[in-house]
Amino acid sequence: MTIKDTIKQKINQVLKKKYKLENIEFQVAYSPQSELGDYSCNVAMALAKKFKKNPLEIGQDIALELADKNFTKVEAAKPGFINFYLSEKTLKKTLGEILEKKDKYGEIKAEKKLKIQIEFISANPTGPLTLANGRGGFAGDVLANVLSLAGHKVAREYLVNNWGNQVKILGHSILKDKKAEYSGEYINQLAKQIKGDDAFGVGLKGAEIILEKYIKPAVQRMGIKFDHWFYEKELHEKGKIDKMLEELEKKNLVYKKDGATWLKTADMRKTDDKDRVLIKSNGDKTYFLADIAYHWDKFHQRKFDRVINLWGADHHGYVPRMKSAVELIGYQGQLEIFLMQIMRLIENGKEVRMSKRKGRYVTMDELINEVGLDVTRFFFLMHASNKAMDFDLTLAKEKSQKNPVYYVQYAHARICSIIEKSRGKLGIPTEASGQELKPTEKELIKEMIKWPELIQEVAENYEVHKLPFYAIALADKFHNFYEQCRVIKNNQVVKDRLNLVKAVKQVLENVLRTLGVSAPEKM
Repeated sequence: MTIKDTIKQKINQVLKKKYKLENIEFQVAYSPQSELGDYSCNVAMALAKKFKKNPLEIGQDIALELADKNFTKVEAAKPGFINFYLSEKTLKKTLGEILEKKDKYGEIKAEKKLKIQIEFISANPTGPLTLANGRGGFAGDVLANVLSLAGHKVAREYLVNNWGNQVKILGHSILKDKKAEYSGEYINQLAKQIKGDDAFGVGLKGAEIILEKYIKPAVQRMGIKFDHWFYEKELHEKGKIDKMLEELEKKNLVYKKDGATWLKTADMRKTDDKDRVLIKSNGDKTYFLADIAYHWDKFHQRKFDRVINLWGADHHGYVPRMKSAVELIGYQGQLEIFLMQIMRLIENGKEVRMSKRKGRYVTMDELINEVGLDVTRFFFLMHASNKAMDFDLTLAKEKSQKNPVYYVQYAHARICSIIEKSRGKLGIPTEASGQELKPTEKELIKEMIKWPELIQEVAENYEVHKLPFYAIALADKFHNFYEQCRVIKNNQVVKDRLNLVKAVKQVLENVLRTLGVSAPEKM
């Protein structure tokens, strides 16, 4: 149980015992200043309106009931926050826990273990993976890592859109006829390999080659391993779309109008504002119908409790109808969709323009070749997915501590050097048996306490961009500690401090592994 969980549990016990209250919403956060403790809770302010009482008085009453061995002090402060001060005993206990759990430190037990699927990248097999495709790739991969650490069973999936109009357009591009839209050297190579005059058939062959030659190798280089590659073609050839339509008809969720078949999505007014076409008046099935069948397969056939889709920003208008459809077929609140906003590649202060259809783009392979996988992943992950991002190629190439990746990795390499130098040296027993921790030592341990709490938080809000910033903060605390506290004194090892740096090394490794970034021993 994390410190945050302990605080919440204690407060809920007091609320139930003292006030006969349950299910009160309140937050436990990190205190903004060390003088205000390590954790802060707003429960008194949440109760002030209900009790028509000064929140500071309520906070003082609750604080009296919260004495605990984990804290040296629990007190109320204006305007009504309850502040918690961690005890040194708790800090040292956490240190031992990290050294004992090793790579398991950060794992938490889910209240309810869920079977979760994350579908991401899913770029059309019409060309190599671009940087825009990569954004959702790294976010999805790390989110899967976090949810696994949070105790859930997680599956990564790539939907291969090897059917429909985009495949036909690819075929026209390979045939180089009037309907061609894609260009580039890869199209020229495909034109030499594929023979035929049927655009759709040529496109299918082209999509297969692109997937195997360009996309799958790029995904592997990105450090991503999908559990399942789902082919849209399967939905059509195995009759899954027709079965889905039958299911919708049984549930009385469709109707015919103007020669077309419509889904009653307007019934779900919270998520969509009008009905949507499933089959056009000319008999063509829409991509929407195929997508409903795909999600039916996820929920009904494969029994996922929750499905998370990471889509490109250009799908923003598609989100409401997809959520409506999933709710209509009986899975309310089980589909979550997040949009990856646009990104720009900046080099020497200027934007590098990218367009797959015009044949001008930078591939993931090219970027990884240029700056390396560690830098690529870390830089992408530093940006919240719901905000546009600039990838600073100039900074990414910087091989110094100005580069945040190197700053974090250097902390790990420095610790490895300290541990190596300590081998064979005598320990200083007086400092190993319980001297009071120095302020920088306390701050370092407090930062490590936050790791499992961050996993718990990100498993709930999916904000994976917080992880690289945590890595930077931990590295910063370590570098500060290193400048003020010596691990090796007069050719002897201070044992407590050696254990402390070993714990930092372990947590850094755990964080970097979650991010899919290496932890080098030398730099």
